[in-house]
Amino acid sequence: MRAILLLLASVALLRAEIPETVRQRKTFKVKQAIPGAVYLDGGTAHGLAEGMTVIVERRAPGEAGMAARRICEAVIVSVATQSSLAEIRSSEEGAVPQAGDAAVLSAQDEAALSLAQSARRRQRYAQVVSFTSGDPLEEEVREYVPMAPPSEVGRMRGSVGFEYNLIQDRASGVSSSQQGASARVDWTRIDGTYWRASGYWRGRWNRRGGPRQQTLTDLINRTYTMGLFYENPRSKNQLGFGRILLPWASSLSTIDGGYYARRLAKHVTAGVFAGSTPDPAQWNYDPNRQMLGVFTSFDQGSYEKVRWTGTVGAAAARVHWRPERNFLFVENTLYAGEKFSVMHNMEADLKNARYLPGQHGAMLSRSFLTARIQPSRRFSVDLNQNYFRGLPTFDSSLLGTGLLDKFLFQGFSGGFRALPLEQLTISANWGRSSREGDAKSSLNQMYSAGWKRLPYVGLRIDGRYTRFSSSFGSGSYESISLIRELGDSLRLELMGGQQMFGGALTQQSRSRFLNGQVDWNLGPHYFLSAGWLSYRGAAQNYDQMFFTLGYRF
Repeated sequence: MRAILLLLASVALLRAEIPETVRQRKTFKVKQAIPGAVYLDGGTAHGLAEGMTVIVERRAPGEAGMAARRICEAVIVSVATQSSLAEIRSSEEGAVPQAGDAAVLSAQDEAALSLAQSARRRQRYAQVVSFTSGDPLEEEVREYVPMAPPSEVGRMRGSVGFEYNLIQDRASGVSSSQQGASARVDWTRIDGTYWRASGYWRGRWNRRGGPRQQTLTDLINRTYTMGLFYENPRSKNQLGFGRILLPWASSLSTIDGGYYARRLAKHVTAGVFAGSTPDPAQWNYDPNRQMLGVFTSFDQGSYEKVRWTGTVGAAAARVHWRPERNFLFVENTLYAGEKFSVMHNMEADLKNARYLPGQHGAMLSRSFLTARIQPSRRFSVDLNQNYFRGLPTFDSSLLGTGLLDKFLFQGFSGGFRALPLEQLTISANWGRSSREGDAKSSLNQMYSAGWKRLPYVGLRIDGRYTRFSSSFGSGSYESISLIRELGDSLRLELMGGQQMFGGALTQQSRSRFLNGQVDWNLGPHYFLSAGWLSYRGAAQNYDQMFFTLGYRF
């Protein structure tokens, strides 16, 4: 009887399921976004560990996974059981992570995690024999346990597309065509080195027909960045080249140039940068400007509690290589946990005796202060103060895109963003705009609302309304967009809007646009996009058709 019981106990032991301590996941959600970092809804209980890399992506409800827009790349620096903190290492121009974005584990880290899981499963055996010089089964399993690998070596993700555009100028009746290409790449640890390339590029190599019409699509694509970066954790030096932002002072203009930085101490970094300013969405845009500067950056604290980063620097700007301005810049960020953050940046020009006889010292030319309070995932409040001296020089054609919203308020403003329902998102912003010389202040307003999926028709709908009166002009714009996905491979989008604008920066009083686009995934790698844009205005009056055939890798 005893032998039978021992036999049954042995069988039960062999067949017992050992509870899995790690629930492996590939995709996580961003619970909270703070300046320079994001909190994820996964931790050690899901296999995450310090040093792993995630790609933060965003896609509209109903969009195919391959249509996701890359927001940033982040490295996990702190892990708890059910949550983790990832520090942002690189991000797309104008892209800011938000709660609800998806964070996808890198392919190398996912493979390493799967290998570790496989190793754990191999350990489910009953040890019935003892050895004097080690256990062969444990030694065999140990061969499959991943070491601390350079998981980013040679990882490359991106796409390349070939484009054809046909533009009909309605004012002159002249048509033209353009051929070109676009590329998006995220290539880390190139050929085993510590160089990486990331960003987006779009260019033209052929044009036929009449004079080239500057289109809204061309303007938007000039706001992207593409760069080559050197980031070696064992080195004190960092470099970057291309169309880039200065990582330690993101409030400065995008530059076509580069930077060199060196870590002087654990919390101190200094460097130099130089380049031109090509971004038409910058408040002081001038494509003929050259800029050279130096900076010193400091950081202190921890992401879990309170963290501060600060940068101070000086730069000299030239236009067509003629002296324009010498200025100082300061940028500070402070955040406490995931509930509160505050950021301030400013520029102060040194007074030029040639233009201001007898005057010396510095005068404030640009200042932006913003504070965010987010008591819950469904609700956040923003408070802002904005100032700039003189008229901004951004391209006013971009007003309807939302890229210039931060310049429409001069003075104090505040707003909120809320998710009263899982399907509904609403936001609003109000501010009293005033500047030196104004007889009275004006009330500016912004509203937006979106419904993720309308019943029966399955459409996503988003609407925006803005009325503003700023130092550079006044006006309003309204837009509405409809998005529908048919299966996993076909996406349809229709957007229309109107912009009223009057001021010193443009001849247009009213413009209207209607844009339709189709995105079709042809299998796992190939894609086809086609669209049509009709734009009617006093300064721009054209129709545009475009086609893109591309490959994802």
